[in-house]
Amino acid sequence: MDTITLIPSNSLLTPTPEEGRQLAIKMARLIIKATQPDEQKRSQLRDVYANDAMMLIAIGQTVATEFATIAAANNYWQSK
Repeated sequence: MDTITLIPSNSLLTPTPEEGRQLAIKMARLIIKATQPDEQKRSQLRDVYANDAMMLIAIGQTVATEFATIAAANNYWQSK
């Protein structure tokens, strides 16, 4: 099995919140790839979750959790 880098560039620091959100999405996708390393099986399952509102909401929650971690690392919520 290939090693999957779960944190691209080994850093949670991003120049902007938008790039932080993009990183959160990438990290969420990498979690799925690490959990289900079989590409063919992921392809088969994509159709299932793409048509299931609860699964799509769960994906959104996963991205939100990743983004909260990235936001904390970047002090996005700090008052200016």
